[in-house]
Amino acid sequence: MPAVPSCIREPLREEFLALLPPRVDRHPLGCNRPRIDDRIVFDKIVEALVCGCGYERLGDRTRSATTLRRRRDEWIAAGIFESLRRSGWPPTTG
Repeated sequence: MPAVPSCIREPLREEFLALLPPRVDRHPLGCNRPRIDDRIVFDKIVEALVCGCGYERLGDRTRSATTLRRRRDEWIAAGIFESLRRSGWPPTTG
């Protein structure tokens, strides 16, 4: 069972992904491992926030805790979370 219902998670994810700049692979040989899909990483970060667990508990052989933390830091440095917050997420109740 997902940490957040899909009716909440999916619109938030789509709005978040729309804020991401295009990814340019700058590896000189182009031979590094394929990048883990941003959707998967986003869902795992949301799961960590909602459940209050560490990234180590969410990592596995396909996406390590280091990958989750590195992508989170990349998105913070790019101002994506702040842009999402300014756009009205999370919605206020009442």
